[in-house]
Amino acid sequence: MNFRRAVSILAWLLFGFIAYSTLSPIGMRPQIGNWVQLERFGAYGLLGFLYAVAYPKRPWLVLSLLLAAAIGLELLQAPSADRHARPSDVAVKMAGTACGIGAAWFFARFSRRFATKGCE
Repeated sequence: MNFRRAVSILAWLLFGFIAYSTLSPIGMRPQIGNWVQLERFGAYGLLGFLYAVAYPKRPWLVLSLLLAAAIGLELLQAPSADRHARPSDVAVKMAGTACGIGAAWFFARFSRRFATKGCE
């Protein structure tokens, strides 16, 4: 199995975990700490990073689909009695996604530059 395939599998597993966490009842939602917005930002940032690494030739498609997924998952919370869809939550998730994709792009762009300097 090559590197991109492994990262792709991790990205899809993380997406499933995020979907479960977003749509499950509030008592079943996993929590790391008290900073819920930081958890959201980090989860979507990692998701964006993994998808951008797994599908490097399609950054705009990855960005569009993950932003749409963040909005869609948030809206799917609306029918639930114990969950709520807030614009601030969507904004944090979208910012995390964009930062993760940007970090992957930055890393890919500059890692080649440093790799060639180290081989001289």
